[in-house]
Amino acid sequence: MSCSLLEFCRLQELKTVRDYLFHNQTPEPLEEKSQTDNELSWDTSDWESAWDSGNNKEEEEETAGQSEPWLQDCVVSLSPCADLLVVAHEHKAVFLSAKWRTDESGREEMTLAVSWTGTLNTEEGETISCLSRECVSSSICIPLASQKRSSTGRPDWTCVVVGFTSGYVRFYTENGVLLLAQLLHEDSVLRLKCRTYEIPRHPGVTEQHEELSILYPAALVTIDGFSLFQSLRACRNQVARAAAAGSDMIQPPPLAYKKWGLQDMDTIVDHSSVGIMTLCVFDQMKNASILGGFNASVKGSPPAMNQYVTVGGGPYTGFYYAIEGSSQPLLSHVALAVASKLTSALFSAASGWLGWSKNKNEEEAVQKQKPKVEPATPLGIRFGLPDSRRHGESISLSPCNTLAGVTDDFGRVTLLDLARGIAVRMWKGYRDAQLGWLQVSEEQGDREFSPSASLPRRHALFLIIYAPRRGILEVWAMQQGPRVGAFTVGKHCRLLYAGYRLMGVNSVTSQGWQLHTQQVCLLDPTNGALRTVNIPFHLALSDKKSERAKDMHLLKRLTTILRSREVEPDFLEREGKNVLLDIKHPAIKKQALESLLSHKNVPVSCLTNITHTVFDTLKQQGNVSDSLEGIEDELSSVGPTLKRYAELTSRPSVSFAQDSPDSPLPAQAFLSQMECTEGLCSCVSFAGNFLFWDCLCGKCPLHKVCDRLQQAGISPQQLLKEVLQKPNETVRNLHALLIALSNMKVEVSWDPQSISPWWQQVRTTCIQSHNVAAALLAALVAYRAAKASITSRADSKVLKSQTCTHIHVSEKHRTHRLSRFYVCVCQLQSEWEAVSLELEQWVVCVRQLEDVLVLQTLLLVPPSQGAAGGTAAQCSIKTLLEGGTGGIADNVSKWVFRHNLSPERLKEIVQKKEVMAASVHTIPCNLFRHCPLCFAELLVAVCQRFPHSLSPDLLFAHCCWEYVVQWNKDPEEGRYLCWAVEHLKLVSSPHIQLGISTMMWSTFVVKRFSAATFLIEKVGKAPKDRLCRRIYDVGFDVSMTSFLGCCVQLLQILMEADSAVEEVSAPELSVEEVWSGADGPASIAELALEQRGVHYPLVQHHCLLASLLHAAMTFSLKMKPLSLFDSKGKNAFFRDLTTIQLMPSGDMDPGLVSLRQEVSVGQKYSGTGSSPLPSSGPKAGWWPSLCLELGSLLQVNPDILRRHLVCELYNQGLDLRAEEVMLEVEDKDVLGSQLLVLTGQRLCYSLLHSQSQTQAAMELLARLPPTLCTWLKAMDPSELRCPLVPLSQTSRLVGRLIEILPENHAQYVLALHLLEAVEALTTED
Repeated sequence: MSCSLLEFCRLQELKTVRDYLFHNQTPEPLEEKSQTDNELSWDTSDWESAWDSGNNKEEEEETAGQSEPWLQDCVVSLSPCADLLVVAHEHKAVFLSAKWRTDESGREEMTLAVSWTGTLNTEEGETISCLSRECVSSSICIPLASQKRSSTGRPDWTCVVVGFTSGYVRFYTENGVLLLAQLLHEDSVLRLKCRTYEIPRHPGVTEQHEELSILYPAALVTIDGFSLFQSLRACRNQVARAAAAGSDMIQPPPLAYKKWGLQDMDTIVDHSSVGIMTLCVFDQMKNASILGGFNASVKGSPPAMNQYVTVGGGPYTGFYYAIEGSSQPLLSHVALAVASKLTSALFSAASGWLGWSKNKNEEEAVQKQKPKVEPATPLGIRFGLPDSRRHGESISLSPCNTLAGVTDDFGRVTLLDLARGIAVRMWKGYRDAQLGWLQVSEEQGDREFSPSASLPRRHALFLIIYAPRRGILEVWAMQQGPRVGAFTVGKHCRLLYAGYRLMGVNSVTSQGWQLHTQQVCLLDPTNGALRTVNIPFHLALSDKKSERAKDMHLLKRLTTILRSREVEPDFLEREGKNVLLDIKHPAIKKQALESLLSHKNVPVSCLTNITHTVFDTLKQQGNVSDSLEGIEDELSSVGPTLKRYAELTSRPSVSFAQDSPDSPLPAQAFLSQMECTEGLCSCVSFAGNFLFWDCLCGKCPLHKVCDRLQQAGISPQQLLKEVLQKPNETVRNLHALLIALSNMKVEVSWDPQSISPWWQQVRTTCIQSHNVAAALLAALVAYRAAKASITSRADSKVLKSQTCTHIHVSEKHRTHRLSRFYVCVCQLQSEWEAVSLELEQWVVCVRQLEDVLVLQTLLLVPPSQGAAGGTAAQCSIKTLLEGGTGGIADNVSKWVFRHNLSPERLKEIVQKKEVMAASVHTIPCNLFRHCPLCFAELLVAVCQRFPHSLSPDLLFAHCCWEYVVQWNKDPEEGRYLCWAVEHLKLVSSPHIQLGISTMMWSTFVVKRFSAATFLIEKVGKAPKDRLCRRIYDVGFDVSMTSFLGCCVQLLQILMEADSAVEEVSAPELSVEEVWSGADGPASIAELALEQRGVHYPLVQHHCLLASLLHAAMTFSLKMKPLSLFDSKGKNAFFRDLTTIQLMPSGDMDPGLVSLRQEVSVGQKYSGTGSSPLPSSGPKAGWWPSLCLELGSLLQVNPDILRRHLVCELYNQGLDLRAEEVMLEVEDKDVLGSQLLVLTGQRLCYSLLHSQSQTQAAMELLARLPPTLCTWLKAMDPSELRCPLVPLSQTSRLVGRLIEILPENHAQYVLALHLLEAVEALTTED
């Protein structure tokens, strides 16, 4: 499970390759070496004296030529598919192709054998002296994908691209056939690099195009991959046709390329084409300001650019950006090296030409014609990493195109972040280093059962550094990861990193392909071995802070292997050992071992071998504790039983009636079927019902059962769990059985000064039990058994010591504590503490069970018919402790909701707690009777048992939160929100009130409140039920009106609590002493105390809006609430109440004030559709005060509101209330004019529109003055909400008019005429 070097191929005839390339040349000897390296290229400088020079003379002669560094002087390139290797020196080249052969052991292995050797010349018949002027400077092998539909990802063929010092770039087949040649720049080719298509792993990643980049000392040429792919296919097809039929040459499509003149850099030796990238808006503006100055313009969308990174000198690293479309691609006619006729010499291994024409003079004329070279487009450097003394030597681009490794002449390796253009890491001591990258994807099997299986696979990136001076190959995790692997290799190896895959692949053709490529290979010239680096994915997680993540990854891998259906036992054993030995954390190692042992398909031999290996490793490390001693004996005893079980289950069997499981089986017969080895029983699990039922029922003597189990070798710990799970008919038998099991323990395995593991097991079972009554009974019995066991053990130790006196200690505090025991005074004082600690644990456990029993009795009381209902929560000590400090109050609040208990009723019950305190102590005893107590007394009893956890404030707070949660689930039930607010009002602490109000508003209320506001603003009135249900999901008639009223109350509570917080100190929350070990989420009260304070003006601002909405919904008013506020007020709505917002100032816009005044006085929304105001009931006095309060908040003149209120009251016939409000009106003249019109409407209705018109009324109308009669006929009595008003009230109203109108008023005379008319009507009646 660590890094490894795997040899996957070996070169044949390596000596032949060297001899051909260095024919008649003497390679340079090693510096200061009297003895060459051996075949494995080990550095023997430190231990040369150990060799016997006389015995190794023959070996030195054989390896003298092979160990010399001849490969360092060659140009070497390997295909990513590892099926073609090119080794070139000067003008010669050797092509080695993949072949399969069978070794001595009969296994097939891949080798690279020489398939072509020759001179990479341009013209046939050239002399060697001419060729010496043109040498190979760079080469790459590009595999071309097959276009057939049946292709599975293997390349169709491989093209060898070779660059020369003359500037030519030539393309060959695997057989050395020249396809085409190009002279794109008149200078030496420095480096050839290729980029192929990769499927984007994440959405939004720019899809990169394929290209071939050619670097010259001052220029960079990029050939489009699609154009190159089509040209190479056409050339190869022409070669095939010419070889088969001798047909004429066909002109292939021209190459499309771009040529950039790299400027502002002194020397360039290597490059990387990163691909197309797009800057973010910030970087675009930054570059525009730097390049264009202050007045630079920025385009709307960032342009797409090709990024090129170069290394060399002045600066050390340069970054170039070519904007897409800034340079048009150039078209070059392909110089084909294909003749019209071919002979058999075409396939000669020494020929690089396809053939020759009949006219040699014409051929020479064509070849001597110099191709046209296009000029380069200037490209300036954008920025660089300046370092005047440092010169870069090579750059290697990562597969993800985000990082690059750079080597320099100072022996440093620098890691570049290409997106930011900075160096993020540097290694030193790597002179002449060679770099490569390895991208490892997460194993597919590890993701099949992972919850993130639908997400893209994760990838880890590693940098491979080969240091030839030290002969070491290192693997480093990116970006700041550690070194995860190091290998000692030869000093003359070559690290081959392609950085590309198949050319001609796209998103359509690559569907379903399995591309088999090697990312990094190490070529050792001493033995011709090609090795690749294997890196597990989990090593990316293996830094110092994530060892646990690595262990979890290994555990997941083991689980995946175990889930596989068909796994070889040898493979399972090998992988299991590797995983268990690699895991560091003991807990995870234990979990992995348990997974193996519990798997049913793992063979016994495999489990034994794995366990022995782990045990031996732990023993060597010194980590074996006393508990692991004797594991070999236990394994040896388990093994035969499992083997025999496997043999028996595989045989066919017949069952008889007398062998049915219902028939009784004696214990002796059952135990006799168990195979025992040296007194240890091989049975691991057994039936507790079979073993202990008769004993618990008193039908079987206790000592016989214990003797048989002890002889069988079964530990008491295994028996204890089975005993506690059986129903107990007799407490006495259970008590005796527990004492007997406790006495079966031969040795005491726990420290007397700590808690006994034996009795802790019993307490754990009681704590986890949901059957609280049975758990309390078992705890009481176990407590007495523990007391008896501890007392007998203390007595036995006292008798053995014979140096202690005994003191009798009587019980003083609790009746269920230890009544009598002996304590050693002199030498057993520590034992006194152990006994006290153990018994104190039992006291706490019994007290907790008593509390839980009372609580569960309350929770199991069925709700009344018609209540909310729901299942009662099953509680235990464990669930209450895990529920945190608020778990008890949370359970009670859910019970209150299920029983539909109103806040007033709950308040009465809580207030009666002190009154009923005298009878509460008898409640736990009454719980066991058949006649249950009423739920009120049970609730009081629970509150007495939990005085701190169920204090009134905590109980009301949890009830408030429970009701608001239930309302959020069902918004139609507006009663839930109303009761939540009522419970909140009962909380006495303003700190808790403030916190809960804030949480309620931000979590549940504000979203629906904003939706209601925008809905009313949109329709301009109370929305209809259909629209309300579609947008708001509740009806408007009841639910939304109730909701808005609760919003007003909630905000008012919030303001009152915020005002009272400074006057009262925050409460200190506490829990009962026996429940102090609660470990879980914080309670609602604790969360409320952690809330920040609110901004009072912002809360008041929201309260004003809520009051407007509530009034609009209550009285069906027409209004657009948001139009009553300015821009600051609108922006402040629905913000976090704890933030400080920009609120409206005191000076309001006059137009806005006028609009508010119209809304306030009802001119804008008064009409036939408005509902009448309430004349009686609780709302009769509420809505006038609401109008006045809203008017003051809306900055409307209160006198205008009072006058309008008086008119509305008279309009509805509420004259007495109108007279009360009239006393507060200041401008009596305007009010008199308004009431005069209302009086005229009443009189007009009585005289002209009433159905009970009398002759006397008609005669009175005829006697009225003409002006008054005309004025009355102009009145519209339909505006009156209550036209049928007694004449006595109208007469009283006219009298009020005469009082408030001055005599010089213009309408005073009209008022006198009205008074006469009303009095006349009254007299007639």
